[in-house]
Amino acid sequence: MNQVTILTSNTCVYCHAAKSLLQRKGIDYQEVDAVKDSEQAQQLLAQSGRRTVPQIFINQEPIGGFTELNQFFSSNETDLSKAPVI
Repeated sequence: MNQVTILTSNTCVYCHAAKSLLQRKGIDYQEVDAVKDSEQAQQLLAQSGRRTVPQIFINQEPIGGFTELNQFFSSNETDLSKAPVI
């Protein structure tokens, strides 16, 4: 089973959209709030090489943000292990 982690901020529209998309697809995820858990957030941002939220990780590999997640699912793919790593 794929482990999905999403770095979010509660004021971020794209974060809400990414969480909603994952929920609609029936995918469980671990949410890391960038404000409440700044230490883990900094680690995830360093790992992704990006400075924006949301950042989505599958099996600890960064796949990007909402745009990349949406593009992946738009391709009719459902196996998250096939998501391209950034």
